[in-house]
Amino acid sequence: MMIAIIDYGAGNLFSIQSSLSYLGISAVVTREPDIIASAEHIIVPGVGAFGDAINLMRETAMDEVIARQAERGKPILGICLGMQLLFEGSMEHGEHRGLGLLPGWAVPLADVLHEEAKVPHMGWNTLTLCQPHPLLKHTQNGEYVYYVHSYYLNKGDCTLASTEYGGAVMSGMVGKDNVCGCQFHPEKSGDVGLRILKAFHEMR
Repeated sequence: MMIAIIDYGAGNLFSIQSSLSYLGISAVVTREPDIIASAEHIIVPGVGAFGDAINLMRETAMDEVIARQAERGKPILGICLGMQLLFEGSMEHGEHRGLGLLPGWAVPLADVLHEEAKVPHMGWNTLTLCQPHPLLKHTQNGEYVYYVHSYYLNKGDCTLASTEYGGAVMSGMVGKDNVCGCQFHPEKSGDVGLRILKAFHEMR
């Protein structure tokens, strides 16, 4: 069973691949539609600005490929910026439309934080589990994961686990049927992150 890690010109690609390899899970970094279509699972990584990332995805038609596979019920996992790309859009440096697979918009974290809280939100924080989902199969309430981000999604109906930071309660993990995401970096979150990647691999 192979996982396709989407290569749209940006993202933390090879550290994710290395984490999957550590788990004994086959994964390939690709932008080839045929390979993506033949993979059992898809990961959308992301490091950088929302606008640049979604433009790169559209230029390479990756947005259409991901939308088709999501509609077919293939498990999809967005990581950090990749999670935000799954939503309707982002207010990062203007208004940018996303893939629209999940409801909601990424908004500036700085607008809701206490004055002493720093942006970007960088470091370890706990997860509060909100509702059951296969992605949480091996995750316990209160476990720590590693964040690096300046924009966030409000806690909503598709929030699987939330995190509090500087007065904000935000979506740490999201999911609706086969489409799910982590605002944090599972590939940088030690054993907890590895267990989340394992649970994603086990999704059907």
